[in-house]
Amino acid sequence: MADLGYIAIVLAMASALYAAAACLWGQRRGEPQLVASGRNAVFAAGGLLTLAVLLLVYSFLVHDFQIRYVAENSSRHMPTLYLITSLWGGHAGSLLFWTWILSMFATAVTYLYRDRHPALLPYTSAVLSIAQSFFLILLVFLANPFEKLPFIPGDGLGLNPLLQNLGMAIHPPNLYLGYVGVSVPWAFAMAALLSGKLDAGWIRATRRWTLLAWLFLSLGVTLGGQWAYVELGWGGYWGWDPVENSSFLPWLTGTAFLHSVIVTERRGMLKVWNMLLIILTYNLAIFGAFVTRSGIIDSVHSFTESSIGPAFLAYIALSLIGSLLLLFRRWDQLRGDHQLEAILSKEAAFLLNNLLFLGATFAIFWGNIFPILSEAVRGVKVTVGAPFFNQVSAPIFLAILITMGLGMLIAWRRQTISSLVRSLRGPVSAGIVAAIVLWLMGVRLPPALLGLSTCVFVGAVTVREFYQGTLARHRLTGEPYSVALRKLIARNQPRYGGYIVHLGVILAAAGIIGSQAYQQEAQAVLGPGQAMQIGGYRLVFQGFSELRNENLQLIRANLDVYNDQGRYLGRAEPAKELHFVRPDQPMTEADIFRAIGEPRTLFLEDLYLILVAASPEGTATLRAFINPLVNWIWMGALILIAGTAVAAWPEASEARVRVPRGAPQPAGSPTRF
Repeated sequence: MADLGYIAIVLAMASALYAAAACLWGQRRGEPQLVASGRNAVFAAGGLLTLAVLLLVYSFLVHDFQIRYVAENSSRHMPTLYLITSLWGGHAGSLLFWTWILSMFATAVTYLYRDRHPALLPYTSAVLSIAQSFFLILLVFLANPFEKLPFIPGDGLGLNPLLQNLGMAIHPPNLYLGYVGVSVPWAFAMAALLSGKLDAGWIRATRRWTLLAWLFLSLGVTLGGQWAYVELGWGGYWGWDPVENSSFLPWLTGTAFLHSVIVTERRGMLKVWNMLLIILTYNLAIFGAFVTRSGIIDSVHSFTESSIGPAFLAYIALSLIGSLLLLFRRWDQLRGDHQLEAILSKEAAFLLNNLLFLGATFAIFWGNIFPILSEAVRGVKVTVGAPFFNQVSAPIFLAILITMGLGMLIAWRRQTISSLVRSLRGPVSAGIVAAIVLWLMGVRLPPALLGLSTCVFVGAVTVREFYQGTLARHRLTGEPYSVALRKLIARNQPRYGGYIVHLGVILAAAGIIGSQAYQQEAQAVLGPGQAMQIGGYRLVFQGFSELRNENLQLIRANLDVYNDQGRYLGRAEPAKELHFVRPDQPMTEADIFRAIGEPRTLFLEDLYLILVAASPEGTATLRAFINPLVNWIWMGALILIAGTAVAAWPEASEARVRVPRGAPQPAGSPTRF
């Protein structure tokens, strides 16, 4: 099994290298047969990597502990689900998984576009194959997941207990799909630079790929925060940890890119800017993998450490240098079709939006690498903590929210101040009313008051867009409002899907502001029958219960929860968990208490309970948090997913019309309302 898996990886490396060379050389020389052979090599590499992944998963399922990676990341007593997810639980396996996903993207792009974009596709396949070759070389020479042990142990060490969680079964695949997914628009951009086809064709070809990658990045970031919230037991979901930050960076630049290409498609502007953004996004995705896998920066999210960090840095350097050289070569050909006509225009709003996203990216990136730089320069590692990130990023993200609202109101090319003021009256009034209501409700912290009222302002702008469009369509066609709204969205899915995404972002932003500004915390040492108070809850400790089996020991603190009127709400059971295969890693199992009869625990706040310590004398050290509006973050993420799906879904006319290849194209396109 081990030998067959390693042979598959070696053959995949040879196939990827050949695919890159054949596609490049064949396209340069005008030899379609050579390009076709390179295309077949892309498919071969994908098939061989699929075989390698299946063999490694099978090795986990049959407990083939002769393979070092299997022995170090699984045991006989693990559930089947976690045996499968052990594939990405360690360094070599996660690298194989990453490379396999990349091969699937390369295979899909090469197959789906085999009869389209003839000037771009060979270069695109070549660039994706070059990227794939880098990871395959690492697998063959530095991180072989099929390396054999000199002996066969009776059992494995088991998967890290922190990874034995449903969230970690779905978080890494989503994050990897996002990281690797940005390879597709980057490869098309490089193909455009190599071929000289510098119109918006490469942007249109990759619109859905970009949205898909951005969606998976969004899911990866959100699921990572949700996993940290549930599993790490510290009361929060985002601690500005280096790995968290590294996953957030390509999301920021990817979001900027999604907005920037709208300007290019609409006005033929920002062509160089688009190239810079996608180059930056791709390399930040590789940087995220470097931070996670190198161990160069301490992180609670980093579970593997390896010696391939220098190889990743070298690849990032070569990728950046190569991409920028191609860009500089075509710089003069990427001049925009139009110039910025007015500061008060949608183009300017998009550009300001982009600059703010890049400002946030730089600030977070600087905070991430500062410990490395300080150690290199002064010999002392100076860690940058959450206060720095909060103070620097909060005003930037507030400005992004405001720009989001203004950008929807401002017209293309130029907008008069008087018409903008008229458009702002309703949303600004909504924001002012919200600020007054929030003040009366007890929201007195100026940053929270400003942030939440801004969310209401932007939400009002977004709802206004739906309302005005629906009303106009209803008046024009006589359709019922519900039908008019549905058809309005169907006629322009990218636009209104984007607005739905904005609603999700607004809801999540409100959740972040509320949970950061008004979190409450209390800690107490309780004996049986004793109680502690936090907010409107009374917690009565009723002693411990214990669960023990051959794999683990679980100690629960039994807490009866009452509201401030003395009504019993239910029982909470925060716990400590010890896996016998990893006795040095006791785990905290937080209890996020929710009661059906208490709406505030379902919609407005979480009662978050942690068992800090259990003493032999029967006392429990307990920590309790009240986290307001955290559920709004997860609900906002769901709305974001829905909006992205709407934006990326084939439009009705696109799905109905199938134009045969070579048939004459219509002079215009159906008018959208």
